[in-house]
Amino acid sequence: MKPGEVRLTAGAVGTAPLFLVSVEDVLYASWDLAELRPHLRADRLVPRVVARILTRQHRYTADTLFEGVYRLTERATAVFTSSGLTVQYPEPAEHVLAPRPLRPDVDPLDVFDSLLSEAVREAPTATGCVGIELSGGADSANVALSVNSAHYNKVHSFGLVMGGSFGAQQRERRRALVDHCGFRDTAVPAMRFPPFVPGGVRALGMPHDPAGAFYQEAFDVIREQAAARGCEVMFTGSGGDETNAHHSRTSAALPTTDPVPWLGNEAERALTDVNEHLAPIPVLPVPTLMAFGLHNPGYLRVGIWPVSPLVHPRIVRFMEQLPHEYKRGKALFRERLRRAGLSESVASPAEPENFLGVMEAGMRSFGLPGLDSMVRESLLVDLGYVDPEALAKAREDAEHAPVVPDLLCDVLALEVGLRSLM
Repeated sequence: MKPGEVRLTAGAVGTAPLFLVSVEDVLYASWDLAELRPHLRADRLVPRVVARILTRQHRYTADTLFEGVYRLTERATAVFTSSGLTVQYPEPAEHVLAPRPLRPDVDPLDVFDSLLSEAVREAPTATGCVGIELSGGADSANVALSVNSAHYNKVHSFGLVMGGSFGAQQRERRRALVDHCGFRDTAVPAMRFPPFVPGGVRALGMPHDPAGAFYQEAFDVIREQAAARGCEVMFTGSGGDETNAHHSRTSAALPTTDPVPWLGNEAERALTDVNEHLAPIPVLPVPTLMAFGLHNPGYLRVGIWPVSPLVHPRIVRFMEQLPHEYKRGKALFRERLRRAGLSESVASPAEPENFLGVMEAGMRSFGLPGLDSMVRESLLVDLGYVDPEALAKAREDAEHAPVVPDLLCDVLALEVGLRSLM
């Protein structure tokens, strides 16, 4: 700070978002968008951001849903003066553009093990009581091995357990990992806490980020359990998919989506602007940074610092240089689990877990009735972002379809979130 000027600069890791808004001569900032509620206008939205959300063309940018509210992206600088608030993007981060051959005497698994364990030990903790999200997949399992070797005073593991045959296999994998590491485990049945479940943040109309995580209700239970056990840090396996990806960050095409039939005229017009004002290439993978913005604020809200060691900058750099055969199918990750003595069903499961059944249950039981009220009275309809007749038809078709289209979850979550801030 200096007379007449405030500067805020974000680091490269992007653990939590920072939202900024200026009102007259005062700058307000928070990692929790709901804390800025007095300065948000649900009827003054940024069209290109609404279009991105409704069509799943998500982008990493300083844009937010609300006019005049900005996100401080990684390595960016916000400058606040008497002239107002501006966000200055950094230069694109440099990356390794092609794998490098290994020296004959180097075992990449040993290097990975050392880097990951070092990243875990850097986590800030005063009491040594930590938690780990343990899904049963290769990513969180590798983090678990390093957390176990760090010899914290107490380690609690937490996991959302799926239903059906997927869930049975997931429970076996988690049990093998918990027994191997000696964690104190808490398993939460995910199907009890699907999106829009009664008693959850959306059903209660509690103020929350309209573009927040789909599975917030279920992870809120995990966060409450972790806080009750005194965890200071929560380790996650986030970023494993991204660090094992083969594509170059400089040439990867931006994702597109199929046409959404219920888009209103305002959203249709904004589709041409969805790729405007994007942040430059970051140090960490873009999907990871976006996931942090969705997932991590919930931990901060209960006083827990989330740490995702698989995307520590040193590991990102290491994985970029690694030959593809070690990343294909997460080969290096899986071999580390085998060398630790874990079974093949843990190292390379035939049917990895996914959340699709949880979303389907939430939309089928609670989401579709919510769409009825949205068709009758909707902020997004009033502002021209959603066509009510097309939405009503999609809702009717979904009632009889074998699977509810997940895009309906997007539009309902956005509507409910906006109303919670009004």
